[in-house]
Amino acid sequence: MPKLLIVDDEIDIREFARNFFKKRGIEVFTASGGSDAQEIIDHETPDLVLLDVRMEEITGVELLRNVREKGNNVKVIMVSGVEDETVIGEAHNLGILGFIHKPLVLDELEKIVLKELRPA
Repeated sequence: MPKLLIVDDEIDIREFARNFFKKRGIEVFTASGGSDAQEIIDHETPDLVLLDVRMEEITGVELLRNVREKGNNVKVIMVSGVEDETVIGEAHNLGILGFIHKPLVLDELEKIVLKELRPA
């Protein structure tokens, strides 16, 4: 079963996306911040991470940098309601697959996530 980690400080978004993808046969983990997310990445080895850019504890880019520095090349798609070219550029340099803008469009999100989690 594919594993998805959703990292977002907004509980409504986390829970809605978790329920949405669980119904599609995906094992879903959620985290509200960077330290929880790092622990899940280290111990559960998700196949894909949906990572919010702006969080209170540390930013999504800082978490992504930490993950990459540990040598983990997990697939990451960044999610944000703010368009900041500097952040987008830095995230791309750290090897993200893409960038999804909030508010989330479920059809688009589903298509992208299922494409990445589909067996090769």
